[in-house]
Amino acid sequence: MYRNRTLETFFTTARRQFPVLLLTGARQVGKTTLLSHLGRGERSYVTLDDPLALEIAQNDPALFLQRFEPPVIIDEIQYAPQLLPHIKMEVDRERAPDMFWLTGSQQFHMMKGVSESLAGRVAVINLLGFSGAELRGEGLDQEPFLPVFSNKDLDNLPSGPSLGDLYRLIWRGSFPALAVAPEMDKELFHASYVQTYLQRDIHDLARVGDEMAFLRFLRAAAARTGQMLNMAALARDADVAPNTAKSWLSILQASGIVYLLPPYFTNIRKRLVKTPKLYFLDTGLASYLTGWSSPETLEKGAMAGAILETWIMTELLKSYYHNGRQPPFFYYRDKDKKEIDLLIVRDGIIYPLEFKKSGSPRPNDVRHFQVLAGLEKDIGPGGLICLTRDPMPLTGTVMAIPVGLI
Repeated sequence: MYRNRTLETFFTTARRQFPVLLLTGARQVGKTTLLSHLGRGERSYVTLDDPLALEIAQNDPALFLQRFEPPVIIDEIQYAPQLLPHIKMEVDRERAPDMFWLTGSQQFHMMKGVSESLAGRVAVINLLGFSGAELRGEGLDQEPFLPVFSNKDLDNLPSGPSLGDLYRLIWRGSFPALAVAPEMDKELFHASYVQTYLQRDIHDLARVGDEMAFLRFLRAAAARTGQMLNMAALARDADVAPNTAKSWLSILQASGIVYLLPPYFTNIRKRLVKTPKLYFLDTGLASYLTGWSSPETLEKGAMAGAILETWIMTELLKSYYHNGRQPPFFYYRDKDKKEIDLLIVRDGIIYPLEFKKSGSPRPNDVRHFQVLAGLEKDIGPGGLICLTRDPMPLTGTVMAIPVGLI
C-alpha cells in the first residue's frame, strides 16, 4: 500500500515551473515509487537498469528520446549521462514545464553533467527514507522543524513510542521496504543492500578496486556516526591511506549514505572548531554495519546515545529535504569543549537544540546554550529533544521536547 510522502507537495509545485525534475537519494528510499504514484496514467516509464534500454541510451541518445518521448520518467539517469545534452535540446525546443522526471542514486558523476547541461532547467530534489510523520500517515502535514510550538501543537501531541518501540524503529531503519514490512528479514535486506551498493555504485561508478577495504571503511564510518569526523583515525581503522579515506567519504556523502554536519563559524568567533560531524542517513544500515543483532542490545550498548542522536538528526533533516529546502543546520563546539548538538539558522535567528537519551531532562542539560550570547546574533527558542513523555519548560526560552514531536 502506498504511503504519502511529504515531498509530494513541493514536487507538485516544482513540476509547474521546471521542464526537468531530478529526484536524488540513496538506493531503496522510494524514488521510483513516488514518481510512479505521482505520474500514474500520465507518463511513460523506462529504467536504465534495463540493459537494452541502457545500450540505446548510451550509444544513440537521440533514438532513445524518440522511443521514450516526454512526458517520461527515466530511472537511474546516472548510467547514461550522454542523455543530458539531448534532454537539454528537447527542453529548449519545446519550452514547456514538466517534461522529464529523472531519478539518480549517485550524485558524484551525475551532478557534474546536470550542472553543465541543464543549468536553469532542472529542479534537483532530495529524498531520504520514511520519516516518522510519513510512517504515521501524517506526511503531507509535516513542516520544516523549528522548536516553536503553539498550544494547538501541544494539545495534539502524538503519543510517542515506548523505549523499546523507538529502538526497534531505529534498529530497522527507514528504508520503505523494511519500515512497512515487519516480516522482512532485516539482516538479509541489509546484506543484499550493501552487496548491491559495493558492486554497482562503488565498483562501476567510483572505480574502487578493493571492495573489502571499502567495506572496512564503511563499517568504520558507521561506528563513528554522531561523532566529530577524525579522518586520520577513520583511515587508520580501515587500513587505508588518508587521501583514500577522504575520497571514499565523499562517495558516501554523494551517494546518500552519510551527511556531514558543518560547524557554525563566523569570523568573530575564531575559537570554534571547523571539523564536521558525521551522521549515517539510515540508522538501520548503521546498526547492521556495526553488528547490533537486536533492538535490545542496541539500546543497552555503547552506541545507544550516538544512534539516538543520529536518528533525531535524520528526522530533522527529512523535515527540510522533504519540503524541498536545504537544511540550515550547524553544530557548535569551541576549544573549551562547549558543544551544542544542532543550531538551526533561519531568517537570521539561531534556534539551539540538544539531543539526550534521558527521560528526566534538567536545565543543566542545556547550560551550553548560554555561550550563544557572545555571538551577537538573534537567539530564538531552544529545545532539548529527549525521551520525556510530555513537553515541559526547562528555562524561560528552552523546552524539553519529546521525540514524538519531531
